[in-house]
Amino acid sequence: MAATKMKIKKDKSGGHVVMVLVKHPMETGNRKDKKTGKKVPAHYVKTMVFTHNGAAVAQASLGPAVSKNPLTQILLTNSNSGDTVSVQWTDNQGETGGTEATIK
Repeated sequence: MAATKMKIKKDKSGGHVVMVLVKHPMETGNRKDKKTGKKVPAHYVKTMVFTHNGAAVAQASLGPAVSKNPLTQILLTNSNSGDTVSVQWTDNQGETGGTEATIK
């Protein structure tokens, strides 16, 4: 369903900034469809879990107030080239997604 993209950049402090973009509609459940007049069902990312070399390092709780295609970022302070970073997300309808990258 939704595409997940990750970008990792070296930080001035020596760590790495991990940026994740999830292409997701992030519907609140309050908007009406202009053609039918019916409410569009709520559909939003609820949780995102970031892992570094297999260990969870951050979790984000999102909700319907977050805009379409949310961009989330974290800072890894103890990271090195060759380390693996991944993110997994789940939305309120049970759909999941994620991606994985290796730090260069």
